[in-house]
Amino acid sequence: MLHTVCYNITLDRDNRKGAAVLNLTRCVIAVALLAILVATQPAFAAISIVAAENFYGDVAQQLAGPNTTVSSILSNPDQDPHMFEVSPSIARSISTATIVVYNGADYDPWMVKLLSAARSANRKVIIVADLVHRRAGDNPHIWYDPATMPAYAKALTAALMERDLPHKPDYELRLQNFLASLRPQELKIAELRTKFAGTDVTATEPVFGYMAAALGFKMHNERFQAAIMNNTEPGASDVVSFERDLKDRRVQILLYNSQATGAAAQRMVRIAQQAKIPVIGVTETQPSGTTFQGWMMGQLNAIDQALSNRS
Repeated sequence: MLHTVCYNITLDRDNRKGAAVLNLTRCVIAVALLAILVATQPAFAAISIVAAENFYGDVAQQLAGPNTTVSSILSNPDQDPHMFEVSPSIARSISTATIVVYNGADYDPWMVKLLSAARSANRKVIIVADLVHRRAGDNPHIWYDPATMPAYAKALTAALMERDLPHKPDYELRLQNFLASLRPQELKIAELRTKFAGTDVTATEPVFGYMAAALGFKMHNERFQAAIMNNTEPGASDVVSFERDLKDRRVQILLYNSQATGAAAQRMVRIAQQAKIPVIGVTETQPSGTTFQGWMMGQLNAIDQALSNRS
């Protein structure tokens, strides 16, 4: 880098114009060289973020600046994430990404294979499960844990500032704005916990599990949920227990993963409807046309309405 110092021109008593002109000439030359150097520097390379899931991509879009492009791999709310298949275009986007974000906890193991096949020393990889100390074998739907997105937002902001230090104040401001935007959700969770803690609920899969725990709900039929999540047949006793909970109205709501439409889960939905138990649809992928904040609040409001209107 070129360093220049332009001295102030101060004429002495003898009015040494020659020395002054010499100093001025050196200053002009130095400034001209600096301008040429700046002009020939390559433009700032845009940061490219690839997120395995679109809710992480949405949050990245809220935190990143104009020099950042964000793309999400799993973005179809009508698609079962467990049936996802990687395409060559996805592999190419990951190979050129500056920052890659994925869930971890064995939810998206295909990402590990893609990253191994396209190694890059300059790429930053954020495994969100690691930020909240979740591992394979834990419930992988960690984005429903209220602690997850703040932790992810802080980690991503740190990665952005590391690669674009001149815009650090902008990233810090966007982070603070994002954390503030989660405040209504936090207040809603506290309100529902005060009103409905201890409520008996059940679900076809453990998608909403962390949020249900945050609300203080008593969750039924977790073995059934784990079997459906892992694409295995639920045990006969677990099926009978689930059906009894619904038919005898031992639970107040049924949380239903609308992206996984297996026969066993569909049967429980029908029984719940016959028993007039509210069925609340939850998804693993953020619906199009909304934000992460709007998505979460929509589901919390649906639960509030269903429990407030129960007979």
